[in-house]
Amino acid sequence: MDKKEEILNLLKDNARISPKDIANMTECSVEDVTKMIADLEKDGTIMKYATIINPEKFEGANEKVMAEIELQVTPERELGFDGIAERIYRFPQVKSLYLMSADGCDLKVCIEGKNNQEIFNFVARKLATLNGVKATRTHFVMKTYKENGIIYVEDSVDGREGAMA
Repeated sequence: MDKKEEILNLLKDNARISPKDIANMTECSVEDVTKMIADLEKDGTIMKYATIINPEKFEGANEKVMAEIELQVTPERELGFDGIAERIYRFPQVKSLYLMSADGCDLKVCIEGKNNQEIFNFVARKLATLNGVKATRTHFVMKTYKENGIIYVEDSVDGREGAMA
């Protein structure tokens, strides 16, 4: 693994890690690490640093409703799926958009809203009415157990040992 990839992996695991700590872990100088990170930010490899909030610990996070919508679409001539994908990812409600390989699902859209009605209105008035959208299937997120490699639920170990037969 080259130094750039090593630095990116360290930042992906902990965006708050200091250049000094990265330098110690990668056997690079602090100046080289700082320059490499600046170059990665400038060329768009590093796009953003984010904070991940546990929705079980922060009440405000539970005020949002999340849904995943499977879309069946007709690819556009010359653009394929990219044209319709661009129209979809421009909506501010859209948090993620994926091209899928599933049977009957071409695109998967992840959105957030204040309530179920807001999600319904977005799907019915915005997504379903786009040219090229043939079908939608909405799945509401009820609880998040793990996301982006992070487990949100606390281990509940009762301390009892299992009985052996």
